[in-house]
This record gives sequence, structure tokens and C-alpha cells, in this order.
Amino acid sequence: MNDDFWMSRAISLAETAKSLGEVPVGAIIVKDNSIISTGFNTRELACDPLGHAEMNAIIGATQSLKTWRLTSCSLYVTLEPCLMCAGALYQSRISKVIFGAYDAKGGALKSLYSIHNDARLNHRFEANGGILEGECSSMISEFFRKKRQKG
Repeated sequence: MNDDFWMSRAISLAETAKSLGEVPVGAIIVKDNSIISTGFNTRELACDPLGHAEMNAIIGATQSLKTWRLTSCSLYVTLEPCLMCAGALYQSRISKVIFGAYDAKGGALKSLYSIHNDARLNHRFEANGGILEGECSSMISEFFRKKRQKG
């Protein structure tokens, strides 16, 4: 299965987040060609600033695998991870991150920072962006456009 396939699964999770009034971001963690964890934004529902899709997926994956090390795992997420999430990905020893939309205001893997490539850190991971970018980006843009219209 290719990146588009897995990203489409993350997009369906973003749709779930949107239906709950959350910013539409979805994430999955894949190991050995199987989904081991999923997540979507829950900041509003849980009143939790850490409730990002990536964080929820990481926690689920570590519980599923019964280890904090997510080596040989890949994260697919609809929006470029922020600094907090990139730090958690670094700490979890993830192998690869694939994201959809770039985040010019908060992206920590390509847009503003390149945490995953920082040679000063003892772990680096692969990061690729722009997978189904149009679909991921338009979902977020539409969400905020409607939010602004409501006031």
C-alpha cells in the first residue's frame, strides 16, 4: 500500500474531528503495513492543549506495542506537525513521518523548522510532505473559513 492509501485513511479521521467541531487533523501510525494506532484532534473535546492528532496516535501506538520506542513505524498525518508533536515524534523514535498539508505558521518538519534533520539530536527520522496536499489543505482552509463566517 502506498502513501496515498494511508493518507486517505488519515483524511477520514480528520473528517471525524471536523464533525466533532475540532480542527480537522487526522493521524495514523503504520507498522509492517498495518495500522497500529489512529488519532484525531481532541483539544476542544478534552480541554487539553496536548490533544493533537499526532499525540493521540503516538499514545495509542505505544500502548498497543507496549513500548515507547516506535522504531520501524511511520506516521501519516494530514497537517505538518508542530514543534510539540515533532518533539514527541523525536522522543518516540519514529522512523518516518508523511504529512499532507504544509503549515506555514507552525510546521516543524519543513515549513519553519527541520527538527527531524537536526544533527545535534541523537535521533533523526525521514519526513515527506505534500501527500494529497490539496485535499488536506482545503479541508483545513474550509474549516477556518466557516468558523470565521460564524463569528
